[in-house]
Amino acid sequence: MKKHLPQIFILTAGITWGMIGLFSRSLYSAGFTPQNIVLIRNFGSLAVMTVLFAIVDKSTFRIKLRHFHYFIGTGIVSVVMFSLLYFMCQQQSSLATAAILLYTSPAIVMLLSAVIWHDKITKNKLAALVVTFMGCVFVSGILSGSLAVSAVSLATGLGSAFFYALYSIFGRFALEKYSSYTVTYYTFLCAAAASLFVVSPAETFSLVFSSASVTLLVFGLIAVSTVIPFILYTKGLSQTESGKAAILASVEPVAASLTGIIAFGEPLTFAVVAGLVCILIAIYILN
Repeated sequence: MKKHLPQIFILTAGITWGMIGLFSRSLYSAGFTPQNIVLIRNFGSLAVMTVLFAIVDKSTFRIKLRHFHYFIGTGIVSVVMFSLLYFMCQQQSSLATAAILLYTSPAIVMLLSAVIWHDKITKNKLAALVVTFMGCVFVSGILSGSLAVSAVSLATGLGSAFFYALYSIFGRFALEKYSSYTVTYYTFLCAAAASLFVVSPAETFSLVFSSASVTLLVFGLIAVSTVIPFILYTKGLSQTESGKAAILASVEPVAASLTGIIAFGEPLTFAVVAGLVCILIAIYILN
């Protein structure tokens, strides 16, 4: 059981990431924009982790300034950029479509890992990657001769995948120097700082406290779909190859689709089912 913990951490992270639509969709209805959500998600997560690590392990805060560029990579280049594009894609399409387009990212991670660290592209990895890509093809509607998503959705979804992939790359460099907790904390320190320039903080925080139900949704967004999954994924990534971790986390579209279907009545189309089946097959191949 212990040897499978890293994989369990990553799968759990994927599931809780997939539930983010439960909070973001409801916040859109309350007047939030993708920029508002990015700011409150990053800033709120930083606040929670500051208190948590101050109590649990103060050594988390110790880093050398010469390594700070790793966290600019994980926090600003990856988290801020992929979050903005992902939430924009959610506004333009279904939760399932946004999540499955995001998971073209394992291909990017696998290729970059092979180039940078000479990770082997095994038959199982390649098979899982091909099946994952086929899932994205089904959802896009290419096989049926007509795209099921708009050009804007496709662009924002694939853009989010690229920047999301970079978290596994920058994160792996950082994990060679620091614990998973330190990497996660400084990722959100940089992400929160950058988010202050994305949208007005005063406007955002006035929305957060506009009602008790909105405040509760914001807390769920921060705790359930940000702090928990990022801590678990980074912990799992510290003991798992980047390419394999990225494919394992592709359980996220399954969770996102179920969230959209159960909570928001999104249609369960053949394209979505085929995409989800492909993702599950890819996870099975790797394990």
